[in-house]
Amino acid sequence: MVPPTRRDAAVVVRLAEIVVRDSELVVQLSALEKLGALHADVRVPLSHVVWARVVEHPWSVLRGWRCPGTGIPGVIMLGTRRGSFGADFAAVYKDRPAVVVELRDAGFRRLIVCVEDPAAVVQSLQTHPAVEPPG
Repeated sequence: MVPPTRRDAAVVVRLAEIVVRDSELVVQLSALEKLGALHADVRVPLSHVVWARVVEHPWSVLRGWRCPGTGIPGVIMLGTRRGSFGADFAAVYKDRPAVVVELRDAGFRRLIVCVEDPAAVVQSLQTHPAVEPPG
């Protein structure tokens, strides 16, 4: 019998997805992410989206305290981050780039989410007619 390799032992985690559905931005979480974040899919009216950008190192833009959610610094952050700014929602993994979505008049101030193709998500949000550029 061949012993399992490190690759065989790896756990595959499906990343969250950011999609536009009707007039909403939806952060679709896997069942495991929902459990870890203690939160259902995040839904925000597109009219509340201010702007989106890619960040290569999402750990550097996290702020506040995890409450509630799951977090191991540098490994995983799932859930709500709270502070004097209000609340952010994060789904961040290891060294993966993420999309940061700035919001106004919503339950969260920002969404920081690792996705498969952050540049494509940002491009689709920045060109959506319901999202106005800052300024």
